[in-house]
Amino acid sequence: MTTTTLHANNRALYHKIPVLGAIKINWKLFYLSAIAASLAMLIMYIYMVNQLIQGAYVIKNYNKDVAALLKENKVLEVNFAESGFLAGVQEKARELSFEKTTGVTYIKVLQNSLAEAK
Repeated sequence: MTTTTLHANNRALYHKIPVLGAIKINWKLFYLSAIAASLAMLIMYIYMVNQLIQGAYVIKNYNKDVAALLKENKVLEVNFAESGFLAGVQEKARELSFEKTTGVTYIKVLQNSLAEAK
């Protein structure tokens, strides 16, 4: 008896409020469109994550290339500086007629042989 009374009151409300009676939802279509939208969003999410990972991989490879090029650049700068400096030194040595030494002889100096200041 209580159930029928509530059901009857519920029908009475639908007739009194025109907005509630006018809205009819096709639940099968609603669920189908919700599932389709969820699948579309899932596919887009997977695609965007894939693009993000590819971008990160490319950036990582470019960073490795940049690091290798920086090392090579430093080596080339050092080689260039040395070649420029050494070429100038060798040219100056030729102008002053210096020769390359082949044998070095050391002279032993006794401690008593030096003059002492009084």
